[in-house]
Amino acid sequence: MLRSVALFVLAGLAEIGGGYLMWLWLREGRSVWLGLLGASILVLYGVLPTLQPEAFNFARTYAAYGGLFIGLSLLWGKVVDGHAPDTPSLVGAALALVGAAVIAYWPR
Repeated sequence: MLRSVALFVLAGLAEIGGGYLMWLWLREGRSVWLGLLGASILVLYGVLPTLQPEAFNFARTYAAYGGLFIGLSLLWGKVVDGHAPDTPSLVGAALALVGAAVIAYWPR
């Protein structure tokens, strides 16, 4: 389970980090090299979920990942971009994380 959680976190960081670099390039006029680096990192994001256990089909993997993505996005916004989430965002993220845990790890 620890490996699975680590893969979800790495995939989340790759998607958010790659997307952030694309954002900087396209929305804030930064170097095209940031965009190319972001695109490369987004390719890594596409690979990481395929390393989840065999019991995780595509739908289950991406549904569970979606919940984690919400929490990681808010954390990225606070740590990297300096935007602290408000209470409704934190409550929503907590609900999403619980849902993601149920989807991914509830015994079947």
